[in-house]
Amino acid sequence: MALSSTSAAHAHAVLLNSLTEASNLYPKEEGVTYSYGTAGFRTLGAKLPAAVFRTALLAVLRSKRLEGASIGVMITASHNPEPDNGVKIVDPSGEMLDPTWEQHATALSNCPSTDSLISTFTTLATHLHVDLSQPASIIFARDTRPSGPDLVKALEAGLHAFGDNVKIKDVGVTTTPILHYVVKATNDQSGTYGAPTIEGYMQKMSKAFKELVGIRGPLVPLFVDCANGVGSSAVDTMIPLIEDVLLLRPMNTATGTKGALNDECGADYVKTKQAMPPNLAQLGTLDKPGTTGCSFDGDADRIVFYYVEDATRTFKLLDGDKIATMAAVYFKELLLRTKLTGEEKLSMGVVQTAYANGSSTKYLESRDIPVECVQTGVKHLHHAAKKFDIGIYFEANGHGTVLFSPHAIETLRKASPVTLEAGNAIRHLLNFYELINQAVGDAMSDMLLVEAVLAHKGWGSAEWNAGYQDLPNKLEKVIVPDRNHFVTYDAERRLSHPVGLQELVDIEVGKYEMGRAFVRPSGTEDCVRVYAEAKTKEDVEVLIGNVARLVQEASTGQSMVVAS
Repeated sequence: MALSSTSAAHAHAVLLNSLTEASNLYPKEEGVTYSYGTAGFRTLGAKLPAAVFRTALLAVLRSKRLEGASIGVMITASHNPEPDNGVKIVDPSGEMLDPTWEQHATALSNCPSTDSLISTFTTLATHLHVDLSQPASIIFARDTRPSGPDLVKALEAGLHAFGDNVKIKDVGVTTTPILHYVVKATNDQSGTYGAPTIEGYMQKMSKAFKELVGIRGPLVPLFVDCANGVGSSAVDTMIPLIEDVLLLRPMNTATGTKGALNDECGADYVKTKQAMPPNLAQLGTLDKPGTTGCSFDGDADRIVFYYVEDATRTFKLLDGDKIATMAAVYFKELLLRTKLTGEEKLSMGVVQTAYANGSSTKYLESRDIPVECVQTGVKHLHHAAKKFDIGIYFEANGHGTVLFSPHAIETLRKASPVTLEAGNAIRHLLNFYELINQAVGDAMSDMLLVEAVLAHKGWGSAEWNAGYQDLPNKLEKVIVPDRNHFVTYDAERRLSHPVGLQELVDIEVGKYEMGRAFVRPSGTEDCVRVYAEAKTKEDVEVLIGNVARLVQEASTGQSMVVAS
């Protein structure tokens, strides 16, 4: 027993020495403060090596704490400009890092010296009851950013410091949703979710999609703006698997061109500008009637659709709200067709954020579909969606998915359909479960979800868009000295601080028919976001301009007087 204790102490000393040596290669830059949020750590890629190294340490702690379960690490900055980068941890279920661990990530990343880092690491291990002798398993990937390879080196330095006690799997350059899928599939004890590889991901989705579309194919070709990002490789891999039912035409695939990533293209550009990427417009890509396009973001976890209206030749955007409403109405139809009753009956609901267009909320409520509003951030949407047997969540920016509860899958698999129609509805729902990424929003699976529903409905983009008309809206960024001075409540729809600002915003909103506006600090950038909607575009422009001015004044300390 004494020998065992001595060996354990020796192993612990060796580990700390190894961590110390590795940490010295990645010192924290003075004046840089990291904060782990929904997007993980995100800033200029040049400022991230220390944070990525320390993320490796936390990922190992997390895996050891969960008795060797595989933990994911994704290096990406999604829709941000190319010089930015980021890193985030994925839990064994394929979901975001447990929110209670975010503070530990922030604490480790901000340790000013190697000594303080080692001290904090050992304290966390003790506090979290982590047995450092436990094995660990880490799966990681990155997007196409130029800073990615150096950040991978920093990650690997942290992982290798633990020696052979950590199993490492490099998925390579791939999309964020694929990394989430691989983590979830790796940890799936039943082995039924899918093979934990990129190939397994593609085969699982393509098989379900082809079964859903069936004799309804071949569908109208779809133009896919890949944002000059990693989504282009995923699209290229999917093309031969489904080309007999849907032809994908990838655009903006210049992953090797410096500065091209997310530059005047991608889902964020289209949603913010409410216009298609300029190069697609110049090429006349959507000039042919009935043609539809879609845009991924830089790491392919967001998607928006669009088309050009035949009569007026005007651009029409089909964003996350449009995807959610179409999916919700169709899944409600399928659930009714299953004829499930009593304890077998499945619940369904939609989760939105404050950014959801007011018309989409009214459209869902008018069809007796439950709607819940939560604060911005995938972790909040995902958690709320899990309350339903079929939970649908999409942010307006196009990030979202449809979650099926274990109870829903068990019920559908065991159901004894009473009619042919009921049997088909059950089969469709099970195929949608296989098609849709159950871990995170996924541009690829959401793209195929939309195409499958349109095929079942016999619709084109115009018929899809006819469900309801979006209220004119606009989103703006306001640069402020400190975004943390802006504090929200009520699912981020109202401000508590700066004191008095919300009252002034309310006064402005009250001047416009169907007006709505809110202010919230960005979770990924050093700015405050202002959203406004109203009955006319002209009113929106004035409303958002006035609210942005109020925000700017509040940020500079100018006094705010509420008119009596």
